[in-house]
Amino acid sequence: MLETEFLSELIRYDSVSSVSNVPVSSYVEQQLLRLGCTVETIDYADPNQVQKRNVIGKLGSGTGGLAYFGHTDVVPADTWSIAAHGPFEPTIANDRMYGRGSCDMKGSIACALSAVKQIDVDRLKAPVYIVCTADEEIGYCGAVQVVERSAMYREMVRGGTRAIIGEPTSLEVVHAHKGTYGFVATSRGEAAHSSSSHGCNANLALIPFLQEMKAIHDELESDAQWQNSDFDPPTMSWNIGINDHTRARNIKAAQSICTVYFRPMPDTDGDAPLARAQAAAEQHGIDFETVVKFPPFHVAPDSDFIQEILRIAECPAPRTVCYGTDGAVLTGLQDAVVLGPGSIDQAHKDDEWIALDQLRRGTELYRQLIERWCC
Repeated sequence: MLETEFLSELIRYDSVSSVSNVPVSSYVEQQLLRLGCTVETIDYADPNQVQKRNVIGKLGSGTGGLAYFGHTDVVPADTWSIAAHGPFEPTIANDRMYGRGSCDMKGSIACALSAVKQIDVDRLKAPVYIVCTADEEIGYCGAVQVVERSAMYREMVRGGTRAIIGEPTSLEVVHAHKGTYGFVATSRGEAAHSSSSHGCNANLALIPFLQEMKAIHDELESDAQWQNSDFDPPTMSWNIGINDHTRARNIKAAQSICTVYFRPMPDTDGDAPLARAQAAAEQHGIDFETVVKFPPFHVAPDSDFIQEILRIAECPAPRTVCYGTDGAVLTGLQDAVVLGPGSIDQAHKDDEWIALDQLRRGTELYRQLIERWCC
């Protein structure tokens, strides 16, 4: 199967988010050029000055059509558990392809490349786009760059291009996922020996702030106004982290940090608890920084677009997921869906794999969608 060949090559590139994805992006660019695509690249340096690259290919002319979105970065693989081969050595066994990124989501990219290769370009009446972003795993940074800088993305928005976000859904149609909000609250003091009257323990200001964070947590978990029963769990999952970084028990903490990460859903107000947390920080003299704020992804399940995909995918009904995708950033595209091979249960594991049958079916489904909307 051609998709297994593409996937084998993609896995060989160590593209953990902390390193450059330029080598794997260059491979994707080469394949897009061989397929006859016009290619646009969006380069940037991440906060650690590591070079990253997004690649966008367009096959055919005009506007509209179909766009596929995937990401080339993967999560760390330092806990890989298979002794027979490493995480970047693609291995087929038991009708599965093993390797970091095989499921999330290089397998999906391989299906998209394979599907496009099967299309007769002379039959295209609308374009096919393939977009591969960087840094999805650490905050959709590559997708943000695409939205802000890509001429092809602006063309998609103007032309009403339909979008497939190829995250692993076992080829089930996902019409919505939760958003991602996060903040850091830092209480500042002055380090000193705990026996002395000098210094100031930063935890003293953080403790009443934490009480308010616990109160918000409890309210979000118990009050139906903050919940959405279309999701499992139906809550925002207000997750509190604490660290004062003191290296001995007899040191007054110079600073103490609280992190909160939570997931608003469609029809729930994520800004309200965020504002409440910020007000509590100001009340207690604590520095507050919102570090991530991406809205939920949602397309009406009864829309013509979703209903048409359900028929093509032979899927009885659309569903929701609690993880996030680049779809949170691609808000200019009105007709979008999360749809890809492999199960999220296999992603990020220390023996990550994808079933070969999912790869075959993923290629065929993507080919059918291109035929439907582009040929």
